[in-house]
Amino acid sequence: MSHLFAHLARMKLIQRWPLMYNVRRENVQEHSLQVAMVAHALVIISNKKFETNLDPNQAATIAIYHDASEILTGDLPTPVKYFNKEIEAEYKKIEAIAEQRMLEMVPDEFKDDYRSLFISEEADPQYKAIVKAADTLCAYLKCLEEQKAGNSEFNSARKRLEHILDDNPNPAVRYFRDCFIPSFTLNLDEINQML
Repeated sequence: MSHLFAHLARMKLIQRWPLMYNVRRENVQEHSLQVAMVAHALVIISNKKFETNLDPNQAATIAIYHDASEILTGDLPTPVKYFNKEIEAEYKKIEAIAEQRMLEMVPDEFKDDYRSLFISEEADPQYKAIVKAADTLCAYLKCLEEQKAGNSEFNSARKRLEHILDDNPNPAVRYFRDCFIPSFTLNLDEINQML
């Protein structure tokens, strides 16, 4: 018997942004779906516009599981996780233990299929960078949504994430920002008028 999917089903119970006031709460499961969709799009953009040859389905699959270990650790807020180098190093150790524990829940005959999904160090670096960029884009989108709803709590996070995205060398990230992000500042009627 494996408890893997019973644990994965609990992703919806882990709340993101726990130290911040949220107009609308976001859980790890819905965040992972959004990251998967954005990672998938980044690879398609990269392949079509920038002549790469990557698998968008692989990027999406890695993204689905990218925060799965938070079922065991919870979502540690960024200011805490990166408070100093010692805390950051210790949290990396905790994450590695949680990732290994998730893999241990997989039946032996499927472990090789899940290893690079649960163990972040085992993931292909190209896909890992794409998923990280998608994760950052989704956090940025969350900031935009909160600000649009009148919540200034996310102002500093938005600025920090903008700088990270500005420094990302992947041209697909810039393309995604230019093409898709402006719509997040519009209301539904404005979006529908532009169709």
